[in-house]
Amino acid sequence: MPHVKAFGKPRKRYNPRTSPICALICLKKGKDDGWTLRPKRAKHFEAMSELVPAWRRRTFSIAALRREAQRVLPRPIFDFADGGAEDERTLDRNEAAFSELSLVPRPLRGSAERDLSVELFGKSLRLPVLIGPTGLAGLFWPGGECATARAASAAGTIYCASHASVVPLETIAACGASPRWMQVFVYRDRGFTRDFAERAAAAEFDALVLTIDNQLTGNRERDLRNGFTIPPRFGPIALAGMALKFGWFIRMRHELRRITFGNYVDRLGASDIGTIAQRMPSLLDPSLSWRDVDALRNWWRGPLLLKGVLHPEDAKEALARGVDGIIVSNHGGRQLDGAVASVAALPAVVEAVAGRIPVLLDGGIRRGADVIIALALGARACLIGRPHLWGLAVAGEVGVTHALDLFRREIDRVMGLCGITRIAEIGPDLLMRR
Repeated sequence: MPHVKAFGKPRKRYNPRTSPICALICLKKGKDDGWTLRPKRAKHFEAMSELVPAWRRRTFSIAALRREAQRVLPRPIFDFADGGAEDERTLDRNEAAFSELSLVPRPLRGSAERDLSVELFGKSLRLPVLIGPTGLAGLFWPGGECATARAASAAGTIYCASHASVVPLETIAACGASPRWMQVFVYRDRGFTRDFAERAAAAEFDALVLTIDNQLTGNRERDLRNGFTIPPRFGPIALAGMALKFGWFIRMRHELRRITFGNYVDRLGASDIGTIAQRMPSLLDPSLSWRDVDALRNWWRGPLLLKGVLHPEDAKEALARGVDGIIVSNHGGRQLDGAVASVAALPAVVEAVAGRIPVLLDGGIRRGADVIIALALGARACLIGRPHLWGLAVAGEVGVTHALDLFRREIDRVMGLCGITRIAEIGPDLLMRR
């Protein structure tokens, strides 16, 4: 590089393409998630690669996205999503169980182009990863439920709204995201359950998901240690530490006072989230039985899925009673600590239904390879919970899009390395058990 003299000493000539000083001059802060070139000065940066925000450079995997969410969230909020029940053995097993299975690639079959699409209940999805129901998404980012629904729709996959969403299901439907599913529970007042089904039908949700493993609330000890409450209340120590989570606090400072369980406000005649949260456990009915599945099947004419199935006999019974789909799930380890890992329970459930209805897997999905393993064991698709919340906490809708894109890229890469061109080619011959 040519040199010029400064005070008698050679000095490198200023290069407008690489100088950090020029970068500060020629860049401007965008409205949402990054920096953009000033139009009049962009000519100095023709060869510069597209700039990305720092958080995106750091979050090269779902594990890295989790670390970023931990960095930006107050600890009680992060642990509310991240934690499990009691000793968190089932939470750990959900992820660890994937390491018991190894992929056996056949690269000579050729896979220059890969098709990640799947069909589910007549809907064509561009990705075999769905977003499962997670309560209080609006606690992680303003408008969290609608932001997530929009990201899922743009990615060509399904968003399942939680019964415990901050906004009512009608608001989520108004976002225009499709396909969309709705989660329901069985309540002591069966009329409340029927109301959910009828509201979901009126709002044109595509499927109903009955969660069967949450009739008693799990013992989530991280929340107890943190003193987590709904709505969140921060003591002096937590407030002092809030300086490190300033971005979250600024975003949420007006939202916190408005957060509630939107689907329960009219039914309970209260809008205060604290009042609703205290009453919700008493609404659930531990006497839930197959008769309630039959009743819901009569009330709801669209696809009906059971979420929380781990035993093959329950899968057979569901099939006999007209259920349209099974979600093998242990609630992410948040309910019964010591329960079997979801992926470990998957093969027996798949065998029980013998291909007559689709089986989905929920729990422990952190890599594209995990998705491929689940599909090889017979799952039609997988649901994620925590990963999309981590993305939401970091960057809102853009963060959820990023999380889904991480899965898309990893699934595509694994398929290519294994010599697979279409999801339909994935089968048990791809796996070897350790």
